[in-house]
Amino acid sequence: MKKVEGNTGVRLLECINPIKNKWRVRWDVQPGENGSATYMEEEFDHRPTEDEIRSTVITWHNRETDKDILSGFTYENVPVWLSSENQFNYKAAYDLAVQTAGATLPVVFKFGTDTEPVYREFATLEDLTDFYTKAMQHIQNTLADGWKKKDIFDLSLYAVD
Repeated sequence: MKKVEGNTGVRLLECINPIKNKWRVRWDVQPGENGSATYMEEEFDHRPTEDEIRSTVITWHNRETDKDILSGFTYENVPVWLSSENQFNYKAAYDLAVQTAGATLPVVFKFGTDTEPVYREFATLEDLTDFYTKAMQHIQNTLADGWKKKDIFDLSLYAVD
């Protein structure tokens, strides 16, 4: 899969070399200026089946959604890396604080980036709840947006004349 620049009228499914039976599948066409566009493209050495097209596009959408979850959240204008491990650690700290009515606080999390870390202390249950709720809301919203994008995927657009 690669991002390509071309024109907005690009065919989503195209045989680019009939002798060698080379095909290209394109999706996520984003119009630019003057009839240009960027889009994702995958090349096949055969005419792809509907399942192959669907799988290719959905796999890409899943990767994009994962990237948006990992790096798309900021808290107090500081980026927060939401890896699975971090999500687990945030949940564990939150759950423990709730179960102990805040007796396990304060807790400190590392936000920011590797080159510019920001350490944030959560001293109250209300403060930690605010962070945890916003982080989980970001994940839920990103997943919902990802599902919407997959739901609008229209396989009929890949019909060959």
